[in-house]
Amino acid sequence: MLSIIQAAGWPIWPLIACSVLGMALILERFVALKTSRVAPPKLLDEAITVSSRSVPTPDVVNQLAQNSALGEVLATGLRTLNSNPQCSEADLRAAMEGAGRAVAHRLEKYLAALATIASAAPLLGLLGTVIGMIEIFGSQTGTGGVGQAVGGGNPAQLAHGISIALYNTAFGLIVAIPALIFWRYFRARVDAYLLTLELASEQFVRHILRHRKAR
Repeated sequence: MLSIIQAAGWPIWPLIACSVLGMALILERFVALKTSRVAPPKLLDEAITVSSRSVPTPDVVNQLAQNSALGEVLATGLRTLNSNPQCSEADLRAAMEGAGRAVAHRLEKYLAALATIASAAPLLGLLGTVIGMIEIFGSQTGTGGVGQAVGGGNPAQLAHGISIALYNTAFGLIVAIPALIFWRYFRARVDAYLLTLELASEQFVRHILRHRKAR
């Protein structure tokens, strides 16, 4: 691997930096987008059960907010109800929608950076290819006098230019393809989470309003 990096020349170093950064972002998103940290399957039912008897205490609400992203959105509704028991449906929905937007922004964190790496890596590989081609043409400069055919280039320089072109092209694709795949995977996962949060929030709002009228 070290010999390949040395043969590819300096253009490969930005690609190596992109590969390291991309791997770090992928690992971080895998951890941050775990279902248990975003939308635990039974959390909504538990929140509905707890709030069916009465509005939970602030300690319970804080525990709900710290549970997950979904818990943070549901806890916002309960806090709004705690601070103003007579709040309108519009105010309750607005508070939860605001919390939902903050959660959505957090879920989409670093996805733009991963998409940038997927787009920039092939261009960096192309840059290395162009630099390699420049070295190839430079190695083919004629060494004879006037009237002598061009072609007395340096074979070692020619081989070096070809290696730079091929190594950088290949490495750019090696970095870009996984980054693009994982970006699309995380994008789809975030969209599914956002739909889950929206549906759960709507169900929780209806539950709160129904039980407040019953009381």
